[in-house]
Amino acid sequence: MKISIVCVGKIKEKYYIQAIKEFEKRLSRYCSLEIIEVPDEKAPENLSPGDVLNLLDREGDKIMAKIPSNSYVITLEIDGKNLSSSELADHLEKCGVSGRSSICFVIGGSLGLSQSVKSLSDFKLSFSNMTFPHQLFRIMVLEQIYRSFKINRNEPYHK
Repeated sequence: MKISIVCVGKIKEKYYIQAIKEFEKRLSRYCSLEIIEVPDEKAPENLSPGDVLNLLDREGDKIMAKIPSNSYVITLEIDGKNLSSSELADHLEKCGVSGRSSICFVIGGSLGLSQSVKSLSDFKLSFSNMTFPHQLFRIMVLEQIYRSFKINRNEPYHK
């Protein structure tokens, strides 16, 4: 299975980079993983609603250019469906069984995702109604993908 994560922004903190590398190493046993970063748009304070939409559209264009063709697209959205770890594992397993061997997770920037990116989504996933730092959230997504593979192979890890 091929897993891509298209995300806005670059990771700068060493401890986040180390955590990402650890999950990349762990996941190498289960899938081909590619993390694709697109530059974030600078968002000054007090943007008008129109400016927010323009910014989201610019980021959206960059994101859409990086989504691998023929991928099953999972967007990470606050308004998406909440799944347990076991339910996510089952969802990913069903994708593979149905011939969708390329899955792309999309993580937007600080203002979310453009409507054009949302319209490409095959599945809208939410981890929580809470807001998380984007750098940390990337690690959380990697961990849940890893957990899904462990669950689907009945290997110890998930508790």
